[in-house]
Amino acid sequence: MRPLTIAIDASRTTAAQRTGTENYALQLIRALLALDAPHRYRLYFRDAPPPDLLPESPRAARHVIPAPRLWTHLRFAAALWRARPDVTFVPAHTLPAAFPGPAVVTVHDLGYVYFPEAHPGLSRRYLDWTTRYSARRATRIIADSLATTRDLAAHYGVPQDRIALVYPGVDPSLARVTDDGRLAAVRARYTLPAKYLLFVGTLQPRKNIARLVRSYARWRQASGRADVGLVLAGPQGWLFDPAWTQGVEGVRLTGYVDDADVAALYSGALALVFPSLHEGFGFPVLEAMRCGTPVITSSTSSLPEVAGDAALLVNARDEAAIAQAIERIVTDDALRAALIARGYAQAARFSWQRAAEQTLHVLEQAARTPK
Repeated sequence: MRPLTIAIDASRTTAAQRTGTENYALQLIRALLALDAPHRYRLYFRDAPPPDLLPESPRAARHVIPAPRLWTHLRFAAALWRARPDVTFVPAHTLPAAFPGPAVVTVHDLGYVYFPEAHPGLSRRYLDWTTRYSARRATRIIADSLATTRDLAAHYGVPQDRIALVYPGVDPSLARVTDDGRLAAVRARYTLPAKYLLFVGTLQPRKNIARLVRSYARWRQASGRADVGLVLAGPQGWLFDPAWTQGVEGVRLTGYVDDADVAALYSGALALVFPSLHEGFGFPVLEAMRCGTPVITSSTSSLPEVAGDAALLVNARDEAAIAQAIERIVTDDALRAALIARGYAQAARFSWQRAAEQTLHVLEQAARTPK
C-alpha cells in the first residue's frame, strides 16, 4: 500500500488534567507514532504540546492552531480543507461539520442516552447531535467495547460492517508499588488513611457516587470497620452534588491525582470499588489490576468485558450487594489473592501497541474505501 497522509485531531492530548478520553487520545497517538509504518501524520493541536508529550518522528508534523471556541468545526476543518489528507482520525466522538475525504472516529460510549439526567441539557443535546452526525459521516467507526458497538447499532442504526471493535490498552508505566516510603508519601500528600477503599474517576452522577457512598456507610456500620476509609479520587464533574458525601464519616475526596501518584494510590488500596452505571470501557478497572489491586465493578455496559473473571461483579443499583462485595473483598484473603492473580493476567490482554496496529488497519481500510 502506498504511504498515506493521516490527519489526527490531537487537541485532547494537551489537557492539563487528563481523564479517560484524553488519556485514550494521548496513549493511542503515542503508540501509532511508534509503529513501523510508512505513513505520514499531521497532528493538529489547539494548544502547543509540551516537547516531551509525544515521541519525535520524522513522519509526524505538528500543527498548532489556537482558537477559544469552535476549534473542531472552524479551525480544524479549515486546516483539513487546505491539507486534503488521505484520511482523518478523530479519537473522540466529534468530526468537523464539513471537511473533505474519508474519516475514522472513535465513539467511546452512549451514556447520555441511558442517563440523560446525568448530563446538563445543552451538553446532552450536543453529544447526541455530534455523535449522530459523526456516525453518519465517518467512513469507519471505532468502538472501544462490544457494548458500545451494540449501542451504535441500536440507537443510531450504524451497520455492523462500518464499526470496528478496538479495545484500548492500559498505561504500560503502571505497576504495583511496593516501596513503603513511596506509599506513605502519597498517603500523606492526599491525607489518606492507612487502609482505604478506592474509587477513581470524574465525580458525576453516571459514576454512581451517591450509591457508592451509601453502600460504604452501610458496610462500615455493619462491620464496625471505622479504620477503613473510602477515597474518591478524581475531579468534580457535571452535576456534582456535595450532598453525596455530607455526613458520612471516613470519606476522603482527593481532587485530581497527579499521574506520578496514580500507581501508588492504586497499590495502597484494599480494593478498587467502581460501581459505575455506564462505561464505554472503564480504564480504572485495568489500571487497578496492573497495580495488583482487587476490583469490585458493575455487571453492566462494557465492564464485564473489561473485567472478565478477574473482578467481583455487582448490580450497580443494589447497595446491599455492593456492601456485601466490600465485606468479601476485605475479609477473604484467598479471594483477594485469586482476584489479584487473575487481574494481572486480564490486564495483560490489553496493550496500546495492539490497539494502534488495529486502529492503523482501520485507517488504511477507510482510505481505500471508494468515494
